[in-house]
Amino acid sequence: MFTTALIWMGVVDDPFGGEPTAVIPLDATVEGLSSKDIEVVEIRPALDGELGPNLRPEDNREKQGPRYDLQIAEEGGGRPGGLSVKPDPRISERSGYGFLPKIGSDGVRPLDSYARPFSTEFTSIPKIAIIIQGLGLSETGTDNAIDSLPADVTFAMAPYGTDLDRWMQKARARGHELLLQLPLEPFDFPDNDPGPHTLLVSLRPDEMLDRLAWLMTRVTNYVGTINEMGARFTTTKPSMQLLLEKLRDRGLMFVDNGESSRSLSAEVSSEVKVPFSSVDVILDGVPREDEINANLLRLEGIARARGVAVASGSALPVTVRQLEIWSRDLEERGLQLVPVSATIDR
Repeated sequence: MFTTALIWMGVVDDPFGGEPTAVIPLDATVEGLSSKDIEVVEIRPALDGELGPNLRPEDNREKQGPRYDLQIAEEGGGRPGGLSVKPDPRISERSGYGFLPKIGSDGVRPLDSYARPFSTEFTSIPKIAIIIQGLGLSETGTDNAIDSLPADVTFAMAPYGTDLDRWMQKARARGHELLLQLPLEPFDFPDNDPGPHTLLVSLRPDEMLDRLAWLMTRVTNYVGTINEMGARFTTTKPSMQLLLEKLRDRGLMFVDNGESSRSLSAEVSSEVKVPFSSVDVILDGVPREDEINANLLRLEGIARARGVAVASGSALPVTVRQLEIWSRDLEERGLQLVPVSATIDR
C-alpha cells in the first residue's frame, strides 16, 4: 500500500485527488480595494530629516507614535456600528514623533473620515453631546466608560495616558468618536501644571508647534481637540490664533471645555474658520449623584431652548453610572444623543 501511494504521488499532479474539495469565488481582488480598505505604512526608524525641530536622532526611538503593518483595515473592529480602528493613510503624515493628522490630497479631513455618523432624519429634535474626558489615565475608569456608555458619547483621550492606541481601538470599535485633550496654560501656572508639554503663551512659535506636534501624535483617529485647563491661553488672542490655524490646516475641530468665561475661542475660531463647538455644562464639578443629576436637567433645558447643548464630565464611576441611567430613555423624552462633531458651529 505504501509503495502504491508513492507511485500515485509521483505520477499525478494532485496527490490528494479524490479528497473532497470546495471552490470559493472571490468578489474582488486586492486591486479592487480602495485606499480605505488597505492600510500601508512602512515600519522603519525616522531619518534625520524627518525629526521634529527639537528632536535629536538619539531621542527618536522612544518618541515614535503607534506603528502599523500592511493590513486590511478592520472597519468597526468586527462590531456592528463600530468605527475604523486603524488610521486612514490618506490623512496621516509621518513625523519624527509619530503620525500626524493632515488633510488628504482629495480634500478629506480627519474630521470627515473619523466622525461618527448620526441621524439627521428629525432635525427638530433637541440634540445633546456628551464628552467624557481623561480616557487612558485610569485603566479601570477607561474600561468602565467604554463598556457602559452609549456609542454616541464622545471620548477625549489624555495625551499622558498609557496604552492609548489600545484604548483608541476599543473605543472606536464600540462606535465612539474621539477627541484629543490639549494641555493649555492656566493663570496660575506653574503652581497648577497640566503637564510637561503644556502650550504656553510665552513660547516662541517654533517651540509651540514642536510641543503641539508631540501632543498630536500620542494617538490617532480623532476628529479634533479639546483644551485641558487653559484659562490664560484661551484669553491670549495671538496664541489662540496660532493654535486654531494649525488645527484648521490639519483638518481638525476645536472644542472649548467651557471652564473660562473669558475664553476667546469662539471669536478666534470664527475669524480663522476652524470647526468649533463649546461645552455648556460641566457635569461633575462636584462629583455627587444629586449634583450630576441637577446638571443633566440643566443640560436638557439648554438643549430644548437652543436646539443643541454640549456637556463634559470625567470617567469617574459616579459620572459614568448616572450618565448610563440618564441615557436609557432619552429618546422617549424627546431628546437625541449625538457625537460632538454634530454640534459644530451651532
